[in-house]
Amino acid sequence: MFLMAGPDSIPVEVVEVVVKTGIHGEVYQVMCKVLDGKDKGRVIRRNVKGPVKKGDVMMLLETEREAKEIKAK
Repeated sequence: MFLMAGPDSIPVEVVEVVVKTGIHGEVYQVMCKVLDGKDKGRVIRRNVKGPVKKGDVMMLLETEREAKEIKAK
């Protein structure tokens, strides 16, 4: 399923895939560089469901929220 980006969407580029998580490894924690908007140039950590690789561009609805770092036990 693909969703169209809305007018308020902010483009981010995946600069690093940090770790796979979730019960079945379906969620990736990635570091993203914000390409536009008030946080342009900022690198944030986000959780992404589905396959993703370095260099992918995603559209986010907001860039204020950041995912917590996943630590190994």
